[in-house]
Amino acid sequence: QVHLVESGGGLVQAGDSLRLSCAASGRPFSNYHLGWFRQAPGKEREFVAAINWRGGAIVYQDSVKGRFTISRDNAKNTVYLQMNNLRVEDTAVYYCAAAPLIVPSSRPQSYNDWGQGTQVTVSS
Repeated sequence: QVHLVESGGGLVQAGDSLRLSCAASGRPFSNYHLGWFRQAPGKEREFVAAINWRGGAIVYQDSVKGRFTISRDNAKNTVYLQMNNLRVEDTAVYYCAAAPLIVPSSRPQSYNDWGQGTQVTVSS
């Protein structure tokens, strides 16, 4: 099992920026994808972005392209989600997750391990 802990959420105004962090530990995950998902009240869990740990290949959900950036720090075993130009519609609990895959997946069921989430609230 990969253990994941998210941090960095908060309350911001539309147009502001936040950087979320996901600290990973436990089982080796060099062949994993690390992904970010989000879930708003009353909504289904939604894929945001994923990064291959070994090679760094990245995939984004279309609605966040140009605004969000996923990255990793191999030395710190940490994945980041830089969120710029935030919108009210971005308000959600953001989750970090790990998938035992060498190709990316946007399906929550592909991810075996999940963090507890961090709340992002964007006000107008």
